Amino acid sequence: MKEPHNYAKVGYSMIVVAASLAAIGLIALAIGNDVLFADNMQRDNTNHFNECKKNDFKADGCEKYWDRINNKASGIYVDLEK
Repeated sequence: MKEPHNYAKVGYSMIVVAASLAAIGLIALAIGNDVLFADNMQRDNTNHFNECKKNDFKADGCEKYWDRINNKASGIYVDLEK
């Protein structure tokens, strides 16, 4: 059998791997000072949800939760008519 030569495919794959590692490095440099970046984002989103819940999801910015409430799974039932 003839040995297949996939040198071009391997070369392109190495370029893609190197580019993805470079992108990860740039992201790490961008958020390197804030090691709790994702944790802070989650806390902010949780606080926003709790504020919306206090206001029965009728405040500005709370519309994004309307498709997730008023069902058995969420256990949150509110009248969304303003």
